Amino acid sequence: MTGKLEAILWSIALPGFAQLLNRKFVKGIVFLLLEFLVNVNSHFNMVIMHSFQGNIREAIEATNYQWLMFYPCLYMFTMWDAYKDAKGETPPYSYLPFVFGAYFVTIGLMYSPSLKLGQILFGPVWLPILFLIPGFLFGNFIRSMFMRLKVE
Repeated sequence: MTGKLEAILWSIALPGFAQLLNRKFVKGIVFLLLEFLVNVNSHFNMVIMHSFQGNIREAIEATNYQWLMFYPCLYMFTMWDAYKDAKGETPPYSYLPFVFGAYFVTIGLMYSPSLKLGQILFGPVWLPILFLIPGFLFGNFIRSMFMRLKVE
């Protein structure tokens, strides 16, 4: 069984890897297959390549949003699953940053073809990543509120 940080880092690398390390083979293979299915059908590798090269318009045009909309929830769920199955205590409500991260990334993805921050169009890779930050922060805020309510 892996540690929580190791599980998160392997899940970031590729959804399903941490499940395999945690010896959850069926789950790991299912997550890998789902990731592959969504990745290929959304053209995500091409979108990532265009985005890293600064070709945001090409990235937007290459994106199949109908498929890519599945990716944030799949990605964040596999990270949460790996985190909770890893060794060590799983604190109460620790799923909330993952859940709100998925929500906010999905919203960022929906607005990615048109939303500019200043004069910059970030596109379907960078804008959702930027939206992840407030999603995690909001999830941690909600978690801390729930923890206070539970204690009091």
